[in-house]
Amino acid sequence: MTTRSPDRQAFPHSAPVRLWEDGFALDPYSYYDALRAQGPVGWAELAPGVPAYVVTDRRAALDLLRDTDTFSHDPRPWEATVADDSPILGMMRWRPNTLFADGAAHVRYRTSLIDTFDRIEPHDLRARVHRAVRVLVDRIGPKGEADLVAEFARPLMALVFNSLFGLPDSHSDRLNTALGKMMEGGAEAAEGEAEFGGYVLELIAAKTEERGDDLPSRLLDHPAGLTPEEVTWQVFLTLGAGHEPTANLVSNALSRILGNPLYYSTLTSGARPVTEAVVEVLHHETPLANYGIHYARSPVSFHGTWIRSAVPVVVSYGALAHFAEREATGGRHPRDASHLSWSAGPHACPVRQHTLLIATEAIERLTQWLPDLEPVLPRARLTWRPGPFHRSLTSLPVRFSPRGCCESPAQHPRRPARTLGAPNTAGTARDAHNTP
Repeated sequence: MTTRSPDRQAFPHSAPVRLWEDGFALDPYSYYDALRAQGPVGWAELAPGVPAYVVTDRRAALDLLRDTDTFSHDPRPWEATVADDSPILGMMRWRPNTLFADGAAHVRYRTSLIDTFDRIEPHDLRARVHRAVRVLVDRIGPKGEADLVAEFARPLMALVFNSLFGLPDSHSDRLNTALGKMMEGGAEAAEGEAEFGGYVLELIAAKTEERGDDLPSRLLDHPAGLTPEEVTWQVFLTLGAGHEPTANLVSNALSRILGNPLYYSTLTSGARPVTEAVVEVLHHETPLANYGIHYARSPVSFHGTWIRSAVPVVVSYGALAHFAEREATGGRHPRDASHLSWSAGPHACPVRQHTLLIATEAIERLTQWLPDLEPVLPRARLTWRPGPFHRSLTSLPVRFSPRGCCESPAQHPRRPARTLGAPNTAGTARDAHNTP
């Protein structure tokens, strides 16, 4: 579906769909419908005055993700057209790492990352997650109430990744805060990018001076011969890509689990694996909703839309899930119903198994420590963080029976399944379907 004759307009005549609006966080599905009304490739804004093409069709998305001849990941021609203070530059600015590289450079960076992460033994990663959950449960357990976004999912990822990257727990809040600002793409995005950049620079400087048993040290010593600057940007990518989407995956999964008492009881009893809940989130409410950014190497017609060079072409994983779900509930089964949350093609996520292990172990361990978690609000009343890229809850308030910091799951046994508050009758039909 890629040709080089200008048979269509450069973009649809309709006004761009503004993914930076607060309304997008409130109800992304109406925005996806507006994009799909324009065809497989819609016209949007990622920030005020920053346009992008957005792919909402599965076949078009796969063609884009796999076509390395027509499309590039290098954003520098686009960067030259964007104001220096654009709030989305933190997520899209070129850096010498695997995300923004093509060809041999991409293979070199990607191989170094895969080799480094492959040295993490599953039992070691599992132990790090369990330790982080214990630290956080000791903080919140005596209170009998918590926000599972601010007090569990996000600080959990900071603890786990600080551990993997060779930093003490005391640095976790700094990492968590900086990435949150950068991901939202709002007024504090540049500040968050600068804070996160400083964090990574200090880390690599320390590891260059003295190696440790951690990921940055292994990257510095990898046979690919990455320079300290290249390692810095590899770490910048992996910390950001690992922390934020995985935290959102955990909180999104917890919100869906706790919103359905029957489903929750099957998980806490062990009758249904937590992995199923996590995979359902990847299918229906993927945490990185819009990304997979490409740029046409030259103007080209792609699935009926004339694509200009130096304009981002974004894959809407959230829209793909939305329309696949609509086909399924309408009695039409897609030929390939698998999700694309891990992306596809040469830039597909290289550490998906690590991510799944972290998310599933975190949820499983939390529900062992606190087996009677109860949502304070019905799921339809939860709110979502603004920003064009992610699907991320602002908070997930829960209550539970207080537990002492010295108790173990064995001392705090599972209770019989109980109703976790009134059914979510305030939700829409979509909410009812989306809740597992």
